[in-house]
Amino acid sequence: MNEESLFELGSTTKAFTALAIILLEEEGRLAYSDAVSDYLPSFAPTYRGDKANITISQLLGHTSGIPSWSIRLIPEGTTAEMLGNTIHKVSDIALDTYPGTEYQYATVNYDILAMIIEQVTGMNYQDYVTEHILIPLGMTDSYFSTGQEKKPDQLSRGYRVFFGKSLEYGAPRYYGNIAAGYLVTNIKDLARWINAQMGIGDIPDNLRKAILQSHEADLQSAGYEAEGRYYSYGWSNEPDKRMISHDGSNPTYSSKVIIDLERQEAVFVLANLNSTAPSLIAQNKYENMNGNPMTSFKYDDSYILIDWVFSCLVLLAVISISVKVIKLSGENIQTVHNERSRRRKRIGAGIHLFLKLLLLILILIWPNLINYNYYMLSVWMSYSVLLWMGLAVISCLLSILLAVRKRSFTSKQIPPLSSNFPGGE
Repeated sequence: MNEESLFELGSTTKAFTALAIILLEEEGRLAYSDAVSDYLPSFAPTYRGDKANITISQLLGHTSGIPSWSIRLIPEGTTAEMLGNTIHKVSDIALDTYPGTEYQYATVNYDILAMIIEQVTGMNYQDYVTEHILIPLGMTDSYFSTGQEKKPDQLSRGYRVFFGKSLEYGAPRYYGNIAAGYLVTNIKDLARWINAQMGIGDIPDNLRKAILQSHEADLQSAGYEAEGRYYSYGWSNEPDKRMISHDGSNPTYSSKVIIDLERQEAVFVLANLNSTAPSLIAQNKYENMNGNPMTSFKYDDSYILIDWVFSCLVLLAVISISVKVIKLSGENIQTVHNERSRRRKRIGAGIHLFLKLLLLILILIWPNLINYNYYMLSVWMSYSVLLWMGLAVISCLLSILLAVRKRSFTSKQIPPLSSNFPGGE
């Protein structure tokens, strides 16, 4: 790794997309209050069955009402029509909230903005941002990953965690999500980007003005994230502290940026693994720069913690399956002569069977309960999650077989013990 090593930024790309919108607004080519349908006539989301109009400002602040789970609708692919396909997938989506009323982070908001940029300029999104933002700022190593370009030697390989190890992983490509997560850059270029945010360097006047505007959260349209923190123009913005920040993650990359506009300090952390570690490292580094102690962490990284938990569950599932296979292959059958005991065991076996069936259904549907699906799990999560799911299903099926066998056996009529002896009563 060196300052020229390239990484995907993930969602920290959104600040570049928002800046492009600001430039077009300054030129009078669009207005923040414009409805999305003015530029994309087929875009017709609904709220409680009625058509709802979403504005550009609501896309910028994640107050459009588009649900966060809509990320799973983004189709895999690297051809040029994938951006249009993504917009088509969400064009008639049912909104969670009425536009402009509540904040809900949904990455496709910025994909819609990319399509608006293309409609207004007649250029590909990546070409417009490259020509009007990257090149003027001297970010000549940076480019947008469409999946069609030749990978440069400086591109770091992406990894995925499994059983505590990082394994190289060729993640699927999503051209349709290009504006929300697929700017590829390095520390050398990001130094120019950070300096531009702080007004340092040779910056064209229109771009300097647009950057300054991106730091001013319009509280009327910004998304309310938490006390004193708003989402505006591709930044998580804390106006009172004059701080902007953002984190990002792709299946094999992650990032975190913190910019203190008041102190003129900034940190940008990149990783070639989907991880929350960059956020923890960036915060530690920022605290250290200001004379505060850093905090040690081990399992604070949520993705590492998920892998650790499910790795343990995999081992438990293997043990459980082994025990059940032994039971099924053996002849461990208890003779029950008492009718009450037989009824009790039959009821117990029935309850056990019901619970195992319920557990099996829960294992199969839990991704949908958290607004995921199997495909999303296979792309984003540790391999240990999928492995556990497969083993857990097998374990449940074996438990069901054991319960069925036990219930079937205790249902049989067993002759009294005394009948086995001559003259018994």
